[in-house]
Amino acid sequence: MAVEFKYEVIERIAVLSESSKGWTKELRLISWNEKDPKYDVREWSPDGSKMGKGITLSVEEASQLKKAFDSIEGL
Repeated sequence: MAVEFKYEVIERIAVLSESSKGWTKELRLISWNEKDPKYDVREWSPDGSKMGKGITLSVEEASQLKKAFDSIEGL
């Protein structure tokens, strides 16, 4: 039995890439099940009605990831 969940897109921050079929990999701020919003990276169908697997980060995790990216030379 599939577990139902609710989500609300708070902000569409950036489109990172687009596939030949029109799916976009995006960074969004999303509230899952009416909880505090988290940063989310995943693929979305062209009309936004379907999503692929992704990764969700708290503000603290996103901050640590930013620090890690900032430390990479040439990035």
